[in-house]
Amino acid sequence: MRAFVADGQWAPRDGYKPTKEEIAKKRASIGSSVWRNPAFELKNIPTPNIVESDEILIAVKRCGICGSDTHLYETSPDGYIQFSGPVSLPQVIGHEYSGVVVKKGSGVRNFKEGDMAAVESINWCGTCTPCRSGAFNQCANVELIGITAPGALAEFITAKERHCWNINSLRRIYPEDDIFDLGALIEPVGCAYNGIFIGGGGIKPGSAVVVFGAGPIGLAAVALSRLAGANLIIAFDVHNKRLDIARGLGADYVFNVKELQKAGILPREKIMELTDGTGAELQVEAAGAARKTVPEMENSLAVNGKLIYLGRSATSAEVTLDLLVSGANSIIGVRGHSGHGIYNNIIRLLSTGKLQIKDIITSYYDFSETLPALKNSVERQDGKCMIRVG
Repeated sequence: MRAFVADGQWAPRDGYKPTKEEIAKKRASIGSSVWRNPAFELKNIPTPNIVESDEILIAVKRCGICGSDTHLYETSPDGYIQFSGPVSLPQVIGHEYSGVVVKKGSGVRNFKEGDMAAVESINWCGTCTPCRSGAFNQCANVELIGITAPGALAEFITAKERHCWNINSLRRIYPEDDIFDLGALIEPVGCAYNGIFIGGGGIKPGSAVVVFGAGPIGLAAVALSRLAGANLIIAFDVHNKRLDIARGLGADYVFNVKELQKAGILPREKIMELTDGTGAELQVEAAGAARKTVPEMENSLAVNGKLIYLGRSATSAEVTLDLLVSGANSIIGVRGHSGHGIYNNIIRLLSTGKLQIKDIITSYYDFSETLPALKNSVERQDGKCMIRVG
């Protein structure tokens, strides 16, 4: 089968000492400190097959280009990848996907051949203490599809039934092509859902919400906040095209941070102005630029406000703890989309048309054009680049 494969040079940075397990598995715990000079190729590799009774073989139809994929492609000045999570190379990349069940193991109960499926990219084990305590996204034995385990920028992929969700219900109101598009969007939308409603505990109708970063997860945060009853939604980004999408998904005000800077205006000033000096009850960091965004967010939180950190980068940010104390505020780190009914609830919202997210997708590429799509993602002009695999 055809698959899009990433490879690179194992070259730990000075000061980073890989463990024996990291070296043996060629699986770096902090990819940006080990993997260098990445290379990408669309090539032929063996077609996978189900091995365990609880596995499903899926013909991939759609796969989105994620910021994590961009961070595998994008390098620092000295050639190291930008993704700061665990990375194992060589690897078939891609993890935001949907497809059709073509074969199932003898123990699979809830799928049949021909079913449409959307699949979680957090491969949780189900047996470690975090999983058994309900913290699937913090699984001690987690594998990340397309990063530490074979991904979905391939014609076929195998998945455990427990990670798969049936999306046949979307047939009620969508044509087939749209179903696969929406199915591939559930993963990034699920990350925003997890941040706002699970980690953040949700919002009260009438709340003010601020989103920094209008990439796919930030755009999903806008759409979900509008659906949840936010009275005011403010979005910040550095690209006007993405801000236009945010406005279409429900943002009341959008601001280009670079344009504000030229005018000598801080984002916090806009937030305080538009909230009549009270600040926003919920602020979402989906830009991965904590050093720049966190000072703005902490200085414009409402009393009992929450700062949800979804952007991931190997960096630190200065926090004024006195502001947190004075406002009884909190900073909450969240990753992933598994558990807590997240996929199920998003599928329900999609199947009734209550959640409209199709506009997050702004460009399509054929499978043969995956490398140009990945290169284009570095420009961060698109909402979501979607690959038509099958």
